[in-house]
Amino acid sequence: MLSLIRKTTRKVSSGAVLKSCYLNCLSSRSIHAAASAPHEGAATGLYGFEQLKSPKGFRRFVDEAIERSGELVTFISSMPSSAEVIRAMDEISNRVCSVFDSAELCRQTHPDREFVEEANKAAMRMSEYFHFLNTNHTLYNAVKKAEREAHLLTREAHMAAHFLRVDFERAGIHLSAERLDRVNQLSIEISQLCQEYKENIVIDPGSVDIFPPMRVPNNLHHLVKPIYRSSKSFGSISSMKEKGFRLMTDADSLSSILQYTSDDEVRKMAYVKGNSSPCANLDVLDKIIATRHELAQILGYRSYAEFAVTPNMASSPAVVVSFLQELSNLVRPSADEEFNQIKEFKLKKRFNKFEDLEPWDEAYYTSMMKSTAYNLNSSVISSYFPLSQCIEGLKTLVNSLFGASFNSIPLAPGESWHPDVLKLSLHHPEEGDLGYLYLDLYSRKGKYPGCAHFAIQGGCKVSEMEYQLPVVALVCNFSGSRERSNVRLNHSEVETLFHEFGHALHSLLSRTEYQHFSGTRVVLDLAETPSNLFEYYASDYRVLRTFAKHYSTGEVIPEKLVKSMQGAKKMFAATELQRQILYALIDQTLFGERLTSERDTSSVVAELKRQCTSWKHVDGTHWQTRFFHLLTYGAGYYSYLYAKCFAATIWEKLCQEDPLSRSTGTALRTKFLQHGGSKEPVDLLKDLVGDGIIRYCDGGVIPDITSLCKEMDISGKLVV
Repeated sequence: MLSLIRKTTRKVSSGAVLKSCYLNCLSSRSIHAAASAPHEGAATGLYGFEQLKSPKGFRRFVDEAIERSGELVTFISSMPSSAEVIRAMDEISNRVCSVFDSAELCRQTHPDREFVEEANKAAMRMSEYFHFLNTNHTLYNAVKKAEREAHLLTREAHMAAHFLRVDFERAGIHLSAERLDRVNQLSIEISQLCQEYKENIVIDPGSVDIFPPMRVPNNLHHLVKPIYRSSKSFGSISSMKEKGFRLMTDADSLSSILQYTSDDEVRKMAYVKGNSSPCANLDVLDKIIATRHELAQILGYRSYAEFAVTPNMASSPAVVVSFLQELSNLVRPSADEEFNQIKEFKLKKRFNKFEDLEPWDEAYYTSMMKSTAYNLNSSVISSYFPLSQCIEGLKTLVNSLFGASFNSIPLAPGESWHPDVLKLSLHHPEEGDLGYLYLDLYSRKGKYPGCAHFAIQGGCKVSEMEYQLPVVALVCNFSGSRERSNVRLNHSEVETLFHEFGHALHSLLSRTEYQHFSGTRVVLDLAETPSNLFEYYASDYRVLRTFAKHYSTGEVIPEKLVKSMQGAKKMFAATELQRQILYALIDQTLFGERLTSERDTSSVVAELKRQCTSWKHVDGTHWQTRFFHLLTYGAGYYSYLYAKCFAATIWEKLCQEDPLSRSTGTALRTKFLQHGGSKEPVDLLKDLVGDGIIRYCDGGVIPDITSLCKEMDISGKLVV
C-alpha cells in the first residue's frame, strides 16, 4: 500500500484499464526542467531526464530521488510551517513519482531489454521506499498538524493535507509494527501476483488448430501460422502432410476470429479456448482475492471492495451495487429485445433450422446485421481514417476548443525509446507551452499490448513565476500496414485514440498548485469522464469532416456514411451496456464479501451472467483469468459506467449544440480540466453543467442517467 500516493487510471483498448501510483510535489530543486524541452541537438536521457542516458541511469535516478526525499523528510522533522510541510510533501511526491512512472512507461514500451530490466529494478526499489514514507510517523504527524491548521493554508493546501492524512491511515500507519509489516508483505505479494497474472496471459494466450485451412477466411490469414499433420492418402498406406492453420486466441485475435469466421465450429473452438486460457490464472486470481481481502481486513475494512470504494464518490459497495442492479434492470428489456433480434436473424440465415443462440455467435451475427442494415464496409470506413489525418484532427480539435496548438518538436538524442515516437508541445499563444506529449502509436513485438495514457511528470507550481509543465505519453498499438504512412484506423480505433487523448488533455491542461492533484489524479469514479466525453467527438460529423478524408482522393467523409456508422453503433448499445454492467458486478462480487470454497470465481461469473443476461455461460470457460481490469481496477470497474453517464450529460447539456465552439472549450477547461483533483468532484460536475448530473444515494453519489437513457432510447428513470 502507498499512503501518500494518489492513483490515476489509464484505459486499455480491450476494456481493459491500468493504475499508476503517485505521491505529490513542489520544490526549490525541482526536476521540471529535465523533462521539458532539451536544447535542439543536445544529447539528453530518456524522456528528457539527464539521468537516463543509459539503462543503469535508472540507479542514479532512484538514488537522487531518495537522497532529495531524505533531505525533505529531515526538513519536515524540523517543524516548519504547515504551508512548508505541504510543499515539501508535494516535492517528495514529485521526485519519487517521476522515477516510478518513468520506470513504468519504460518497462512497458522500451525495446531494449537492458532498459526494461533496469526499469523493473527501479520500480521495485521505489516500492520499497514508498513503504518507508508511508510508515513515517514524522510525516504523518506533520500532515495532521497542517490539517488542523487549515486557517493558515490555501484551500488547495488544506485539501492536500486532508487527503495525505487519509492516505496515510488507509496504508495502516495506525497499526502495530507487526501488523504494518504484514500489510507491507501483503502489498508485495499482491504486486508479484499481479505480475504473474499478466505474464501468464502473455505466455499462454491459447490457440486452436484448424484443418483444412480453407475454414479460415482470407482476411484473417495475417493471424495464422501454417502447420502440418500426417494423414493417409485415400486407398494408400503411404502418409502425406496435411496443411492447416494455427490461430492464437489472445484477446485481439479472438475478437477478429469471432467477428469474421462463418464456420460455427471454428468460432466455438476459438471462443472456448480463448475464454479458458490461461488456466494457471485461476489459482493466481484466487490468491489475489484472498490476499487483498486479508489486507483490507487488517486495515479495518470488511472487504477489499469497501477499501477501494470508500474514498470515491460512491463511498460504499452498497451504493455501487444498488446503482448497477437498478441500471441492469432498466436496460434488461432492451437487451433482451436485441438478443431476440439476433436469434431471429440467425434462424433466417440457417434457413429456419432452429438452433440456440450461442455466445460465439454474437460478434459474427451482430456484425452481419449492422452491415445488412447500413450497408457498411469496414475497409471503406477505414479509408477515411489514415492515422496521420486522425492526429491532425486532434490538433484541429484542440485549436477550436482551447485556442491552443500542438507543435511537433524534434526529439533530442537519447530522449526517445523508439524511432516511431513523436513529441508534441501543447502551446497557447498567450500562455506559452502548456505541456508535452509523446506519441507511441504503432504496434511492435514486446510492447505493452493495449492503449494507455502514461504520466511521466505531473504539473505543479514551482514559484509565483514558474510552473512545472506536465509530460505524458499516449501509447497505442495500431497496425495493418508495413508502411507507417499507410496505417488506417477502423472507427473503433478512432474512438480509442480520442478516448486516450481525453486523458492526455486532462493532464496537459491541468493547472494545480500541487502535483498531488495534477490532471487525472482524481477520485477513481471521476477519472474516466473526460476520456468518455471525447469519444463523442470521434463520432460527430461536425468534428469528423474537419479531418476524416479519403487517403487517396482527399474526399471528406460523406455525412450519410457517418450517419450509418452512428446507426450501426446504436443497434446493440443495450447489449454492450449490459455487458459492462455484468463486468462491474463481477468485479464488485469477487472483491466483496469473502468467497467460500464452494463459490469459486467461475461460479460467480456463471451465476451473475445467468442473472443479468439472456446469454449462456459455457461450462469450463473462465473469462476472468484474462480480464486485467480485475487487477488494475479491483472493485473500481464500475467507474467506467459512472463516466459514461457523466459524459452523456455533459455532452447533451454543454457540447452537443456546438461541440467545436470556443465557449464550449473554455467551459470544459476552466470549470473542469484545469482543476485536476484539486476540487471536490461533485463541485466540478455541478459547476460545469448544473445540478442535474448527480444524485445522492445512501451517503454516496451516483450519476443521473437521464441523458444516457435518452441517447440510447431507453425509457425510465433510475430509482434509488
